[in-house]
Amino acid sequence: MYTRIIMQKNQRIILYILILITGASWIVLSIDNTGASNIAAPQAGFPAPDFTLKTPEGKIYILSELKGQAVLVNLWATWCPPCRAEMPAIEKVYQDYKDDGFIVLAIDMTYQDDPFAVVPFAEQYGLTFPILLDETGETAAAYQLRSLPSSYFINRAGIIQEVVIGGPMSETLLRTRIEQILQ
Repeated sequence: MYTRIIMQKNQRIILYILILITGASWIVLSIDNTGASNIAAPQAGFPAPDFTLKTPEGKIYILSELKGQAVLVNLWATWCPPCRAEMPAIEKVYQDYKDDGFIVLAIDMTYQDDPFAVVPFAEQYGLTFPILLDETGETAAAYQLRSLPSSYFINRAGIIQEVVIGGPMSETLLRTRIEQILQ
């Protein structure tokens, strides 16, 4: 009986060691060697990464050409429930502040979304602000997209004032952040 208890204890120790080795191996194999981690993620106080994207109708928007306006860059997808939930609030505040120099650039992550769902989505929600298409994932990479939705409040000088990862954002939060970037 004593031998059996010692044997079970040794088996547990061996099992724990194997689990630790497996975990350590997974960590080593999962390391990102692309170099992307050396580039700081867009954050408050720094210039917003520039991009050139087009709408489903083909109109081109270049972020750097919008200096002088307060901009909300919202990265989203049609299949994303929090994205869907925050769109009515974004549309409402856009209508309330657009005459003050505020613009929303809603960038659909088309490279991981159904491109044919974008226009019906915008129509369903009555969206009047520009919907842009990130067909290659370049903009998602520049903004180091980790979660949808991700929103960047950019002041008139092109500097990010606030980053909101996840959602949905409330109308109150949107209004507070928009009033800050309009100053």
